[in-house]
Amino acid sequence: MLFHRLIRIASIRGYAPFSSWRSPVNSPVRGQYEKRTRLYYSMALGVAMVGFGYACVPLYRIYCSKVGVGTNSEFARAKTEIIKTMKPVKEREITVHFSADTHSKMAWKFKPVQNELTVVPGETALAFYSAENPTDRPIIGIATYSIVPTEASKYFNKIQCFCFEEQRLNPHEQVDMPVFFFLDPEFAEDPNLQRTDRIILHYTFFESKNNKMATPSISSPNPVTVSA
Repeated sequence: MLFHRLIRIASIRGYAPFSSWRSPVNSPVRGQYEKRTRLYYSMALGVAMVGFGYACVPLYRIYCSKVGVGTNSEFARAKTEIIKTMKPVKEREITVHFSADTHSKMAWKFKPVQNELTVVPGETALAFYSAENPTDRPIIGIATYSIVPTEASKYFNKIQCFCFEEQRLNPHEQVDMPVFFFLDPEFAEDPNLQRTDRIILHYTFFESKNNKMATPSISSPNPVTVSA
């Protein structure tokens, strides 16, 4: 992930720009310069992280539309056919841990209904996240997700979920959002994941910038869902 790489680079380099400063080590001027420069770099890193968080929403929506997720029924049917032919790997139990948060400007309360589930590759599983709008105004949100370890993401298949599509909650409305998923049986054959027995699925909700009233509600008879 870009966030992790930015933080890692900053810690490893130890603010490399200071190396070009040639004043004596104990110079008070140099100390003030270093403090000020550290502040600027910290602020820049924070802005970059927030900016990337916002940017990943439209980027992933473009990606989903290109590969056929969301409203593409053929993509969903293809995964259904895969499920019919899958053979569960019973001897390989994996614990999926669920976590959630919201962006600082998002007023929703958002959390997983269950902390974790034990699954095996080749079997489907169903989990839920709870979202509540405690305010007096309708709010439209959009979610992104991440999977840890990242090597497991290519085997983590979501048949139905709420990510990357705008979801509307009316004032004081609360809903449970389903995540229907499975681990590809090939997960058990990947040598890079031989010691992996735990996966984290994390969602973050952002408030939609436009917050238009035209977006359908997830509690309506025909909710908007996305398969990814």
